[in-house]
Parts: sequence; C-alpha cells; structure tokens
Amino acid sequence: AALAAQVRMLGDLNQTVSREAHNLTQALKGGAKTRGNWGEMILESVLEKAGLVRGQTFHTQVSGTNSEGRRFQPDVVVDLPGNRQIIIDAKVSLNAYERMCSATDDEERKGAAKEHAESVRRHIEQLSAKNYAGLPGITSPDFVFLFVPVEPALHAALETAPDLLEAALARDVVLVTAPNIVATSRLVAQMWRQDSQNRFATQIAEQGGKLYDKFAAFCRDLETIGQRIRQTQE
Repeated sequence: AALAAQVRMLGDLNQTVSREAHNLTQALKGGAKTRGNWGEMILESVLEKAGLVRGQTFHTQVSGTNSEGRRFQPDVVVDLPGNRQIIIDAKVSLNAYERMCSATDDEERKGAAKEHAESVRRHIEQLSAKNYAGLPGITSPDFVFLFVPVEPALHAALETAPDLLEAALARDVVLVTAPNIVATSRLVAQMWRQDSQNRFATQIAEQGGKLYDKFAAFCRDLETIGQRIRQTQE
C-alpha cells in the first residue's frame, strides 16, 4: 500500500513537471518578449552563481543613446577594473530548433535546422548593428557577447552553418553559452580581487611611508633633545 501510494505520488509529480515544461515551452514559443525575458533571467542567474554581484560588478537595464539619437539597452553590462566593461545580450531562438528536434523525417529536420541557423545569423546581424561599444559612457572592448541560454541549440546551429563563428567575429560578436559565461565571470571576479589587493597594497605602502616619515621626524627630535642635554651638561 505504501509503495502504491509513492508510485501514485511520483506519477502526479511527473504529470506536474510535464505540464509545467509544456507551459514553459508554449510560452517560449509564443512571444519574443517572453523569450527575451527568460534569456535575461538565465543570464543574470549564471552571472550571480559565478560570483558576480548585481549592482556592483554587473548591471542590468543600462540604457544609452548613440550619436544618431537612437536609444539602446543592453541586457547586461559587466564592469571591469580600469573603467572598462563587457556587454552581454541574451538571444533565444527556439521555434525552428523545437521543430528540428521533433521532426519525423530527415527532410523536415534539415529544413528546420537551416531555418534555425539563419535565425541565429539574424540575431548576430541585429546585435552587431546596435554598436553597443560606441554608446557614450561605455568604455567597452570592440566586441559584445551574444549569450545563447540553450547550449544544444547553439551547437545545432553551428553544425548546420559552421561559418557562424567566423561571421560573428567578423561583426565583433562572440557567441557564448553558460559555461563560457561562467569562465568569463570567474575571471572577472578574480580581476576584481586582484584590483582590490593592488589598491590595498598601495594604501599600505602610502600609510607605511607616512609612518616612516613620522618615525624619522621623531628620531630627529630625539637627536636634537640629546644635543640640548649635552649642551646643558657642558
């Protein structure tokens, strides 16, 4: 009886998970805004789990206006020591990828795979056209990161169109997934720790120099007192 109850509970849980997964899939397939919000949420979660702090080492909802008066808002701006930044935009392309995964014949799968690769290519072109690195107030490297939350989706696009990496680099865009973001974020966190240590070392050196000057002045005063004592004795 206990085993039967556990099996029924497991079955109910499986149905709940399936239902929620179906709802998430429908939501992500439904609207670009929903997919964009989900991608941003995944990106922020990865950055925080990698050791960066929202509002300190990375910022969201940062907007700027270019020289033509157009307003842009990158998903995430990661601060680097030396007043530099890394710009990351999350792009989710799942409609064609989902059709590719659920295709029942090779022809349908190839068509969906080609459409998926072209969707990623459009994301690259759109991101490059925004020219985030040229926004006033942002001292960014000459490239931006295009974050793809679903790693198999990026691999599928690269298998269909191997030139996507070179095409992205030619447009100053770097394709990244969660593992790349984690590695980059930990490197950034290490850079901030090193920067803090350097600042502390500089402060210690400055305070040590001031302390040395005080000791030197104190010793000179003692020498003067000694001379006066000897003069008084004489």
